[in-house]
Amino acid sequence: MANIGKTNRLVIVRASDQGYYLDGGKLGEILLPNRYVPEEVEQGDELEVFVYRDSEDRLVATTDKPFCELCQFAALEVLSVHQKIGAFLDWGLPKDLLLPFAEQGQRVKPGRKVVVYVMCDRRSNRIIATTKTNRFLNQTPPDYEPGQSVSLIVMERTPLGFNCVVNQAHRGLLYHSDLKESLKIGREMNGFVKKVRDSGQIDLSLSEDGFGRVLSLSDQILDALRENGGRIDIGDRSSPETIRRVFATSKKTYKKALGTLYRKRLIRIGDDRIELGDC
Repeated sequence: MANIGKTNRLVIVRASDQGYYLDGGKLGEILLPNRYVPEEVEQGDELEVFVYRDSEDRLVATTDKPFCELCQFAALEVLSVHQKIGAFLDWGLPKDLLLPFAEQGQRVKPGRKVVVYVMCDRRSNRIIATTKTNRFLNQTPPDYEPGQSVSLIVMERTPLGFNCVVNQAHRGLLYHSDLKESLKIGREMNGFVKKVRDSGQIDLSLSEDGFGRVLSLSDQILDALRENGGRIDIGDRSSPETIRRVFATSKKTYKKALGTLYRKRLIRIGDDRIELGDC
């Protein structure tokens, strides 16, 4: 059976004026339009094709390779924004990928790259994108080894550094203190695992020799304050979700670290912010 939003190997069952029809199993016959038909193929041959819905919502196949498939993370360029529907992204196919307003954490702008997860909308059964990626990242601590090479997509800038999608599955962090220059959101590159913490946070490096300094939570907080002009808008009453997203730790552990720094007179604590102390 063919899988929508995925690359499939399907058999040609018959020819037509429009192209070749492929055996989609329970999905029925799927048209491969003439412009995508390779030379010297015939009925009974098996082809590798991507299956999706065209602009008229019909199932079609293509031999073109999209930039990403269903259940994958990707950095895609915003082509346009429709005032009532959402944004349209370039994913390498004639029909652009929809990023609905409801799936945008922040409004996106044409010409910029955004990091999205490709999903199937349960209501319409159509392939769409979402920038609300947290729910699709694996929260289970991975078994990566220090020094292991991994693929990265730069997802967002935080006070500590840049959160990245690691190997299409996990969240990792490149610290500002380990970087020689700022990174662009959406950049795709290879990196290395420094350490997997007990919390599941993955510390990353862009060089194989970047494993000398592993920061405690207190050091992370101080480095983040220095990097952000002496203030971070995450304080004593900030939500557990915000604290976990930025520092990959629980609110209880975060407040304990703040208390330690406060007693050393290294920080000042407010309800919604922390600041470097006078000492």
